[in-house]
Amino acid sequence: MGTSPERASSTDAVVEVHDLEVVYHDIALVLRGVSLTLPRDAVVAVLGSNGAGKTTLLRAITGLLPLHGGAITKGSVTLDGRRIDGLDAPAIVRAGVAQVMEGRRIFSSFTVDENLRAGAFTRRNRSEVQASYDRVLELFPKLVALRKSTAGYLSGGEQQMVAIGRALMTDPSVLLLDEPSLGLAPLIIEQIAEIIAEVNRQGTSVVLVEQNATMALRLADHGYILENGRVAKEGTGAELLADKDIQEFYLGVGESGRRSFRDVKTYRRRKRWSA
Repeated sequence: MGTSPERASSTDAVVEVHDLEVVYHDIALVLRGVSLTLPRDAVVAVLGSNGAGKTTLLRAITGLLPLHGGAITKGSVTLDGRRIDGLDAPAIVRAGVAQVMEGRRIFSSFTVDENLRAGAFTRRNRSEVQASYDRVLELFPKLVALRKSTAGYLSGGEQQMVAIGRALMTDPSVLLLDEPSLGLAPLIIEQIAEIIAEVNRQGTSVVLVEQNATMALRLADHGYILENGRVAKEGTGAELLADKDIQEFYLGVGESGRRSFRDVKTYRRRKRWSA
């Protein structure tokens, strides 16, 4: 797929997060010097337990921190070499960044068609909007027959298709996905993974925040593991999939047997990764 962040420069990195610190309500320090590079046309996965700072990282990129009482107190976020950490969310959307939030957050009382067209609210060129609409229906052929259906009555997988499609209606250069597999059946997860890969092949760079480590690392050119607001480990997707600690703590296999990584004691993980 794309170039690994280790080789990325300012000319081939579409998003760069540098030494970022984020505080909520002037009290809680959530990100503690996080740096991340998203190369152009790449998929970057961000993994970590609940509370590690994954969603906060996405909010920092998209300008949504103020809505949640958060603020960047140190560091920077750049898009195509231009700082965006001082912009508001609508300006960042217009600059080419779109996000699909955890839990999908579709307009449940709207039809599928209305949800999709709402995603293009910042755009004025009707022919370009129609081209994006046609692209979404090509990516999600199942939605063609559901265009007039009320979105709130769709299955979880169908709603996730609507949510991703709505984000793509902005014609973003960067797509941020927050837990797109959450609550979905394994077969639907595979379909969503295929769609993410196809969106990336069509030229959209992707930051994928996921609890499903296997799916995320198979898609990713590069991955970052967050622990307590810091990058504890990083590497290519293949390297992290082959890493014994990742296998044990995130994939549920290894010397301690099959388990959920949520049940693994954090101090053991920190000790082994800091050795």
